[in-house]
Amino acid sequence: MPADKRSALAARIRRREWMSLPGVFEMISARIADGMGFPALYMTGYGVVASYLGVPDAGLATYTDMVDRVAKFAEIAATPLIADGDTGYGGLLNVERTVRGYERAGAAGIQLEDQQFPKKCGHTPGRRVIPLEEAAAKIKCAVESRDSKDFLVVARTDARGLYGLDEALKRGEAFARAGADVIFIESPQSVEEMEQVGKAFKGKPLLANMVEGGLTPVLPVKELERIGYSLAIYPGTAFLAMGAALRKVYGHIQKTGSSIGTPVALDDFKEFSKLMGFEHVWEFEKKWAGQD
Repeated sequence: MPADKRSALAARIRRREWMSLPGVFEMISARIADGMGFPALYMTGYGVVASYLGVPDAGLATYTDMVDRVAKFAEIAATPLIADGDTGYGGLLNVERTVRGYERAGAAGIQLEDQQFPKKCGHTPGRRVIPLEEAAAKIKCAVESRDSKDFLVVARTDARGLYGLDEALKRGEAFARAGADVIFIESPQSVEEMEQVGKAFKGKPLLANMVEGGLTPVLPVKELERIGYSLAIYPGTAFLAMGAALRKVYGHIQKTGSSIGTPVALDDFKEFSKLMGFEHVWEFEKKWAGQD
């Protein structure tokens, strides 16, 4: 990631300019989102693990799996990428390796959470967290391990689920003291809880996780800004839309034996081929015709 783009993103977040970040989960979603003018993209752990490994986001993906995905996203997308780093994949030494690896791979920031291993998706039950002191040390370690201060550390706590909102707020405050750039209180379960989060972190970049069908209300941007959030991620919207579209298309083919009359609008094949980079292939072949 070019230093100027990373710095520009970090400056916008520190100024608390509103940002809505789409979730990307495989290369087609990244290419499409990259061309739409978003200030940044969000690499969703749930979506990446599902699309890359075909398994639940339940601690089954390794550091190697995920840093490889970060590198692939950064390779094809010019838009800055904030990437899910789960728990850092171990203790403090692992956190150091993960932060440095994500930064070298081209990410503009990393999200780290305080769950026990094996971690789980933040909108599923049974999430347990590590002790507060250990969690804060991970965030401090992450902050001190990055090469650039503009490489963003997004600190997430999953304490709300089993331990209550007060514990989650306490952890968010500890993460802020440890130097986190963005505070992420996962899965508040009502507008009232979201308002408590906003009051607790006035003036601090605060992230809202908008998961359709999840535990947190999905609110309009103006309402999120009123509450005190300055950025929102939409990690599941694209893969949920894809799932719904594929069910309709595959169901139509299974029922009729044909794609004729499919109930889902289809992209133009030629334009989609250009999106995937075939124009370069065509130009290359023209240039080097007869040279094999």
